[in-house]
Amino acid sequence: MTLLHVNDQSHEVEASDYDSLADVLHERLHMYGTRVSCAEGECGCCTVLMDGVPATACLILARQAEGRSITTIEGLGTSGNLHPIQQAFIDEHGFQCAYCTSGFIMAATYLLEQNPNPTTEEVAEGLSGNICRCGAYPFIIQAVLTAAERMRNQR
Repeated sequence: MTLLHVNDQSHEVEASDYDSLADVLHERLHMYGTRVSCAEGECGCCTVLMDGVPATACLILARQAEGRSITTIEGLGTSGNLHPIQQAFIDEHGFQCAYCTSGFIMAATYLLEQNPNPTTEEVAEGLSGNICRCGAYPFIIQAVLTAAERMRNQR
């Protein structure tokens, strides 16, 4: 058994030596917000925060995540109380098909924790590990800038 700490809850799960964290999140914990697209760590769709730092869940073995703090998109907000970044993505139309959105939001979460007042260029750089096949980048960047402003105003 593997003990995972996901979204401030402990979960004891069956995980083989070859099960990725993304697979375990989906198949054992039924957390479907972390998407897998390339399964090679290149697209960023499966981005989670591991000990507060972005990580591609498709490349991390579940057993490697044991004892680490994992935050997924499900851990950011609830349907009645969205995280400011989630709300900004909605308000600024920061998605089209939305397949990549959770990865972008997780990367943006880290970015704004490190830099609460980023420039457009810093947002683009901070999200450079994520790919949007629909090409919604201008809206995604605006969503992050809007979220940053709102979060600064909440402090």
